[in-house]
Amino acid sequence: MRKALLVLSAIFLTLPTFSQTPSKEALEALTEKSWQHGLHLLQEIVKMPNDAAYPEQISVNIEWCEQEFEKRGWQSELLETDGIPLLLVSKSQPKAEKTALFYFHMDGQAVDRSKWNQPDPYIPVLKSQNDSGEWEIIPTENLTSGYDADWRIFGRSTSDDKGPIAMFLTGWDALQEAGISPNYNIKIILDFEEEQGSPSLPAAVLKYKNKLTADMMLIMDGPRHTSNEPTLSYGARGISEMTLTTYGPKLPQHSGHYGNYAPNPAFLLAQLLASMKDVNGIVTIPGFYDGIKLTESEKKILAQVPDDENAIRAKLGIGRTDQVGLSYQESIQYPSLNIRGMESAWVGKEARTIVPATAVAEIDVRLVPESDPERLFTLIQKHIEDQGFHILDSDPSDEERMKYPKIVRMNYSISYQAFRTPMDSEAGAWLRSAMNRAFGKDPVQIRISGGSIPISPFVDALGIPAVTIPTVNADNNQHSPNENIRLGNYKEGITTVMAILTEKL
Repeated sequence: MRKALLVLSAIFLTLPTFSQTPSKEALEALTEKSWQHGLHLLQEIVKMPNDAAYPEQISVNIEWCEQEFEKRGWQSELLETDGIPLLLVSKSQPKAEKTALFYFHMDGQAVDRSKWNQPDPYIPVLKSQNDSGEWEIIPTENLTSGYDADWRIFGRSTSDDKGPIAMFLTGWDALQEAGISPNYNIKIILDFEEEQGSPSLPAAVLKYKNKLTADMMLIMDGPRHTSNEPTLSYGARGISEMTLTTYGPKLPQHSGHYGNYAPNPAFLLAQLLASMKDVNGIVTIPGFYDGIKLTESEKKILAQVPDDENAIRAKLGIGRTDQVGLSYQESIQYPSLNIRGMESAWVGKEARTIVPATAVAEIDVRLVPESDPERLFTLIQKHIEDQGFHILDSDPSDEERMKYPKIVRMNYSISYQAFRTPMDSEAGAWLRSAMNRAFGKDPVQIRISGGSIPISPFVDALGIPAVTIPTVNADNNQHSPNENIRLGNYKEGITTVMAILTEKL
């Protein structure tokens, strides 16, 4: 009897499915067994509205996260901030020597229900693409008898960022059922106002830095490379905002009576903005790009990203590109100056024959590690002054209007700075090993992504490397109507999570 038990024990110990470091085939088998359960989890989580402008919605999401992690044996703690609290959940492992800190966010962009092609953006639906390229709702029950990797679940935050949270929980559950645990401790910070710029995050990270200590940070947010190959991103640009307002008459005036006499603030603003860039889209403000000089080795790394620039231009519908850098990847290694919105008087059916009173431009400045945002705004301010403008931080008084012929109001804020982790860091090598085991090939490696995520406060305060593991499809319509997640990406996201959780650290 004893001999038989020893033989059985030996057999179970050699089964690859139950190895503490599952093979590619074992990970795929675990994914196949668990992904439909995970889809139910995704549908449940998406049904909770999550606009951070409505704290009552966020409270429901916070409570859900607390309950879901606690019932899985995790410790949870609310970290109070000046705004919406953060949620820290953690799971310790016996004899673990290292800790990984994961980042997710639970809030989503606001929705305009009239723009969505489904009854309710918070009621997820399954869709397939017809021969005309249109997405049609199909019964969810279709998944019990068939599966198409290109089918998609549509709903707010399916990709940004509730999908990755559901992937993580699904992967965790599958490993626990198989008797597999990480060999490192895990902390997860859940952000509930990322789409609002995470205004409370920097101060909170400093306040709670002792609770957040870790060896590395792993961010599960954002889309894969457009090739939809497994991807690692080693950084993200920071972001800051600026509002410029120019002034004409105190009230809109009849353009017949005062055109050619009262200065038009829209023209003033247009001339000012046009002075900031040349015809090739390159910022002409002296010093704006200082400190950024790509080496030949860095250019080689960027060239290895499999961008199809013809396809990118075709998708965007642009016949030419700005000439900041020689490629798409090179372009996002530099800070950017972007007009994100303009307003003056009325347009369309509301247009009136008047000289406007004001003109407003909303601008975002994307940051890279080499660019100090305060320095950039100082350069912008000097450039504006060199164009003959007097700068204020509030609306002008009557006395100021009479004293200064050209007035601009300038207000700016810095949300968070950029971060970039060396590709040859321990975190990078460790993640590449996990991705190789999961997919049998190296991931696409991106030096820095063009978008912004609030990670630099963690990197600066905790002194740890940070790497983003994007999993969702690039054409997911995040922030827009008809946001979605591709089923193939959802399944591979679960596989990715399990590979990372089982990689020895």
